[in-house]
Amino acid sequence: MENVHLAVEEDDLYSGYNDYNPTFDSEELENDVGFQQAVRTSHGRRPPMTAKFPGTAIGGRPLVSSFGSRIPMASSMGRPMTGAVQDGAARPMTAVRAAGYSSSLMRGSTFDPLGQSKGPAPPLEAKNEDTAEEKIKILEKKVNDLIEESCMAQSIGALQLALEKAKEAGRKERALIRQREASGNTEHINLDLTYSVLLNLANQYANNEMYPEALNSYHVIVKNKMFTNAGRLKVNMANIYFKQKNYPKAIKFYRMALDQISNNHKELRIKIMQNIGVVFVRLGQYSDAITSFEHIMAESPNIKTGFNLILCYYAIGDRERMKKAFQKLISVPLGIDDEDKYIPASDDPSSNMVIEAIKNDKLHQMERDLKVLAEKYIMTAAKLIAPAIETSFASGFDWCVDMVKCSQYVELANDLEINKAITYLRQKDFNQAVETLKTFEKKDSRVKSAAATNLSFLYFLEKDYDQADRYADLAMNADRYNPAALINKGNTVFVKKDYEKAAEFYKEALRNDSSCTEALYNLGLSYKRMNRLEEGLDCFLKLHSILRNSAEVMYQLAHLYEQLGDPQQAIEWLMQVIGVTPTDPHVLAKLGKLHDDEGDKSQAFQYYSESFRYFPSNIDVIEWLGAYYIETQFCEKAIQYFERATLIQPNFVKWQLIVASCYRRSGNYQKALETYKEIHRRFPENVECLRFLVRLSTDMGLKEVQEYATKLKKAEKMKEIREQRVKSGRENSARGRREGSTGSAGEYSGHSSSSSKGERLSAKMRSLPGSNEPYEASNPKELDASYVDPLGPQMDRPKTGAKKPVDDDDFADEDLGDDLLPE
Repeated sequence: MENVHLAVEEDDLYSGYNDYNPTFDSEELENDVGFQQAVRTSHGRRPPMTAKFPGTAIGGRPLVSSFGSRIPMASSMGRPMTGAVQDGAARPMTAVRAAGYSSSLMRGSTFDPLGQSKGPAPPLEAKNEDTAEEKIKILEKKVNDLIEESCMAQSIGALQLALEKAKEAGRKERALIRQREASGNTEHINLDLTYSVLLNLANQYANNEMYPEALNSYHVIVKNKMFTNAGRLKVNMANIYFKQKNYPKAIKFYRMALDQISNNHKELRIKIMQNIGVVFVRLGQYSDAITSFEHIMAESPNIKTGFNLILCYYAIGDRERMKKAFQKLISVPLGIDDEDKYIPASDDPSSNMVIEAIKNDKLHQMERDLKVLAEKYIMTAAKLIAPAIETSFASGFDWCVDMVKCSQYVELANDLEINKAITYLRQKDFNQAVETLKTFEKKDSRVKSAAATNLSFLYFLEKDYDQADRYADLAMNADRYNPAALINKGNTVFVKKDYEKAAEFYKEALRNDSSCTEALYNLGLSYKRMNRLEEGLDCFLKLHSILRNSAEVMYQLAHLYEQLGDPQQAIEWLMQVIGVTPTDPHVLAKLGKLHDDEGDKSQAFQYYSESFRYFPSNIDVIEWLGAYYIETQFCEKAIQYFERATLIQPNFVKWQLIVASCYRRSGNYQKALETYKEIHRRFPENVECLRFLVRLSTDMGLKEVQEYATKLKKAEKMKEIREQRVKSGRENSARGRREGSTGSAGEYSGHSSSSSKGERLSAKMRSLPGSNEPYEASNPKELDASYVDPLGPQMDRPKTGAKKPVDDDDFADEDLGDDLLPE
């Protein structure tokens, strides 16, 4: 076996594959002492190649055979130091200086490339604000702050402050430009800042209605070629010309702006064209306006443009195109989601929470507002064109209803039918209105309730209280939460003087709609009729907090305070009524009466005089003013008032006797005699007139004395006979009642045409028999605050939608309510 030699050892087929240059051996670097020493120090650094040591780049490095074993690195075999040359001179270390090494470091020093051993860094140098560049930067920041403050002030409505800030920003911006020019740095002028300052200044001038100054600022921007897209501001200039009613120039600038805006900005171009159409409407050039609106409806239809197009067709009287425009209007897409989206469709709590969160968010509110606006335009357009597109307005309404039923606004068809009934009312065709409303009795509950409410209102106005009550019940059965139906029901109960029950219906209406002012007003009147004055006062005070300028509410408060014995508060509330309706004669007369009761004759005279100036036919005011002048010994001035009373009540002898007495007191006996003679001619049996004729004839020595004396005796005798008859009649009546007679329902009382009282005129006038105060009266109809009812006493009838100060018995009925749109 000793002589056996294995061939494998001498001829290995796979030998040499693991042999490689030890220079590339990265695995043994950690164990290579020479390499680690070179890393920590400059030991082993290769010296620069010089002529003194030729071939150092490769000399001394042993070659590696491709089949040999691994050869150790030269540095581990005692390689000479490369960090220094042979003569001992130090080698510069510029190649590794960026990594933190330095040739000044001694062997053994610590490795500190970041210089942390040097301690904290020195403090930063203070910024020098005295330099021109720093001053420019500070001034530029101030300008930006002023622009922002101006915009914020404008957003909260402080327009004057916004303008002041804009002007200050303009001044500082000009100072900034001068500083840049002085420093020779004109190429760095901030054009965006200049543009912002000028635009904000122009906007604030326009907001403060300083249109010439705003136009000047816009012209500065538009004429400057360095401002890009400044041509769009011609829209703003056109808007200013529109506000100045300079319509031709507005159209010119709108078109100039349209020419400078590319077709990529489609929405902006559509808005400008809409403005052009509106200006043409203002100019009465409907054909040009129609051209603009038709282009918009073809490119990007919207509700407002469709409505304006219908108005233009209506103005030129084109029936067929009105119909086509109405069809386009109801087919305009609104781009809003269906309401079913906000109805929970599953029991998933997370999805239901999301639906609740978005149900009343701003986006949904915007969608609702857009839908309400669209319905308003459609309803208005239908009411406008219905009488014009057909031979009769009824057929026109029917066509509009059919078109709406085929559109996305199906629910508006019923409202159009109700408006058809209202149109009949305006034409005084009550039968057709009632018939139209009766067709809704078989419709769904909401429409049935609305129609029944209006029918109840109509029958109430016609004083058919039974039918009004019936339809009020029908409206309540269809929709118990309809406050209008509850108010009408309360009104029908109120006229039957069942105030407790009426108050319950008004309270229920308030529970369903706390903002229902009619129910609160009528509830206060019900409390007032039940003599629950404090509760009535609370109702009207709450109502006053809602309707701050309502003369009716303020008068009711004044009257309640008067009933509660607080005339000063009553006067204060009546003064507020005068602030709202300064020409109301009856409120002025009421103020005069309150001041008279307080003993302030001068103030009373002032208010009575104002009342007489606005309404010179109020007998109570005329009587008070005449009595005031007689009391102050100015009988001549009293004559004109009593003469007016004679014109108003020519068959009432009292005023003519007072006029004659004023002539006699002022010393004009001849005129007094003529007046008495005229009175005697018209009222020959008047005893007072004959007595004064006898006295005056005696004093003046006239021959007619005996004649008047004879007539006086005869008149007095006839008067005594009448008084005896009246007295005996009363005694017989009293005796009959004592004997149990039931033939008479009440005591008969009569009076003669003239009484023994008041035969001489005293300085202070007495009130007329049966005269009433201006507002609170004992007769069936209290005087209205502004008008005289020509139909006579009608107290027990609720007031229906009055717009004037009312008396305490009148109360607001539920007008056709939310079911009808206003004109």
